[in-house]
Order: sequence, then structure tokens, then C-alpha cells
Amino acid sequence: MSRRKHQLRQAGSWLDLSIVGIQFPVAIGIGYFWGRWMDRHLGTWPWLTAIFTLFGIVAGFVNLFRITAKAERDEAERAREDGARKGEDGDR
Repeated sequence: MSRRKHQLRQAGSWLDLSIVGIQFPVAIGIGYFWGRWMDRHLGTWPWLTAIFTLFGIVAGFVNLFRITAKAERDEAERAREDGARKGEDGDR
């Protein structure tokens, strides 16, 4: 793999990780405001707000684990490729 392509993949992994700081509070906020809206229309205050806020928290954690697992897989793949490349260089 070319050095440029390797750098772009690494930058993509860092971008995925940096977005966690935005996704987590957005997921919680969407859950909260959706629950609040439903509570207002159905007259169930505070139950749906609490339930959908918890759903937002769970969704935030799921995204966190999904993104970190993907970054870990990408890092392991890069390490294997670097090891294979070093092995090829050593054969020459």
C-alpha cells in the first residue's frame, strides 16, 4: 500500500474517533427531546422523557463501542500490513 493511502486511512480512523465527542451528547439530546415531545402530546410526563433519554445514553455507548472496535481493527490491520512490508524488505 502506498504511503499516501496509508496516511489517509490513518486520518480516517482518527476522524472516526474524534466524532465520538459529538455523537454521544447528540444521541442523548435526541432521546431527551423526542421523549419530551411525546410526553407533551401523550400526557405521560416524565416517563417517556426518562425512557428515551436512557435510549439515547445506550445509543451513545453503542456508537462509542462500535467506533472504538472499528479503530482497533483498522490499527491491527495496519500493523499486519506494516509487518508484512518489513518482512518483504528484509527478503531483499
